[in-house]
Amino acid sequence: MSGSRGWRAAAAGIAAVVLGAGAGELVATFAAPASSPFAVVGGALIDLAPAWAKDTAIAWFGTSDKAALLVGIAVVLLVVAGLAGLAEARWRHSGVTAFAALGIGAGILGLTRPEAGMLAWLPSVLAGAVAAFALRMLLRRADDAGAEGEAQPSRRAFLTWTIGTAAVGVAMAVVGGLGRAGSTVVTTVREALKLPKPAVPAPAIPASASLDVPGLTPVITPNADFYRIDTALVVPSVDPSSWKLRIHGMVAQEVTLTWDELLALPLVESVATLSCVSNEVGGNLIGNAVWLGYPIRELLKRAAPDADADMVLSTSVDGFTAGTPLEALTDERAALLAIGMNGQPLPLEHGFPVRMVVPGLYGYVSATKWVTDLEVTRFDRARAYWTDRGWSEKGPIKLESRIDVPREGRTLSAGDSVIAGVAWQPGTGVSGVEVQVDDGDWQPAELATAISDDTWVQWRLPWRAKAGEHSIRCRAIAGDGTVQTDTIAPPAPDGASGWHTIGVSVS
Repeated sequence: MSGSRGWRAAAAGIAAVVLGAGAGELVATFAAPASSPFAVVGGALIDLAPAWAKDTAIAWFGTSDKAALLVGIAVVLLVVAGLAGLAEARWRHSGVTAFAALGIGAGILGLTRPEAGMLAWLPSVLAGAVAAFALRMLLRRADDAGAEGEAQPSRRAFLTWTIGTAAVGVAMAVVGGLGRAGSTVVTTVREALKLPKPAVPAPAIPASASLDVPGLTPVITPNADFYRIDTALVVPSVDPSSWKLRIHGMVAQEVTLTWDELLALPLVESVATLSCVSNEVGGNLIGNAVWLGYPIRELLKRAAPDADADMVLSTSVDGFTAGTPLEALTDERAALLAIGMNGQPLPLEHGFPVRMVVPGLYGYVSATKWVTDLEVTRFDRARAYWTDRGWSEKGPIKLESRIDVPREGRTLSAGDSVIAGVAWQPGTGVSGVEVQVDDGDWQPAELATAISDDTWVQWRLPWRAKAGEHSIRCRAIAGDGTVQTDTIAPPAPDGASGWHTIGVSVS
C-alpha cells in the first residue's frame, strides 16, 4: 500500500467513525438518552476502572474528570478508526467488520447499564452500521482518487467527501448533545416546580458569618459553583411523577414514598457543608449550601430497623451505591432526603429530584444523588460502590482548614495584607484557627460567626508582609478542642490530612 493511499484509508476510517458516532448520539437523544455510545462506553470504563485510576483522574482534572474521560475515549476511538481504515484498504471487509463488531458490542453493553431501556442497544448498533457503510463509501472514493488520469479531480472529491462526512457527524453529535441537555421533559418540570415552604426554616444567616475579604470563598456556595463528583457520565433524567423511594431490608415495615407524598411532608431547611473524600488538603471539592428536605430518621422510624442493623445501603437510579452508618441517619443531625438547594429545586447534576444530605460524612458514604432505594442492612453483609474499591466504610469528615487569600504563588506588595480562608469539621464545628508564617509563632485568627457546627467557617488574620519569599500554613481547632493533625495523608482510603501550606513572594 502506497503512503498516499494509506493516509486516505486512515482518513476514511476516521471520518466514518465520526459520522457513526454522531448518528448514535443523535438517535440516543430521541430513543434512549442514557444509552448514547459515549455514555455506555464511558460508564462501563468508570465502573471497571481501579480506584487508583479514578483518584488520579480527580486529582488531575477535578470536576472536569468526566470531560477528560470523554476526550480520552474520542482520541482512542479515532486512532482505532484510522487503523480500521488501513485494515479495510488492505483486507476487504476487515475494517467494516470491526466497526460493526464495536457497534454490536457497545449495544450489548448498553443493555447491561442500570438505566437501560428496551432500545438501549439501538444507538450503538446504529453507530456501528453507519460507520461501516461510510467506510466502504469513502474507500471507493479513495480508490478513485488514486486512479491514474483522474488524480487531481478525484482527490479533491475524496477530500470533500471526507471532510463533509466528518462535519455531518460532528453536527449530529452537537445537536444530540444539545437536545439531551436543554429540551428534556424533566428539565421543563424542574423549571416549573415551586418548592413548598419549609415547616422548619433554617435560622437566618447572620451578616457576621461573612468576612469582608476579597477573594475569600463565600459562606454559601452558589449552585453553579458547587463541586460535582459522581459516577454518572450522563446526568440521569428522573421524572418526579414516576419517582419512588423504597425502604426495606432489616425492617419491621417496608416503606414506599412517592414524590407527591414527600412534598406533603413537613419539610426542614438546614445549612450543611458537603465534602468529597477525594479532596486534597487545600482543595476545592467542598461546598456549603442551604438544603430543603425531610429528615431521614423520620422515615426510618416508620420502617423500624432491626436492633442488629448498623448500615443503610442507598442506591441511585444510575446504580451507584453508598453505605451509611445507620446511627448517622437516626441521630439528631440534619440528615435529609433533600429536594431543594439554596432556594431552588435541586439542579439536575446535583440529584434532581431527590438526593441524600448527611452532615459529618464524606459524600461517598452518604450523599447519594437521584436516590431511589434505602436498604437497611449491616456492614458485614453488604458492600457499597466505593467501599468495594478499597475506601473505608464509615467516612467521617476530617478536621481541615484552607488558605484562600493570598493564592499560592501570588506576588504581593510589602505592607499591610491579610491571610484568610475557611475551616470545617461538620458535626463537630470549629472553635479556632491558627496561622504560622515561615517558622514564627502560631497566631490565632479571627473567626466569623459559625452558622452551625455542620458548616464551615471563615477566618482571617491581618499580616504585615515583608519583602522576600514566605511560607504560610494554617491549622484548625475543633469544637471539642482537637487540633488539626500535621500528619500528611492522601485522600485514600479515608480522606486527606495535613496542614495547608502555600508559598508567596513579597516585593
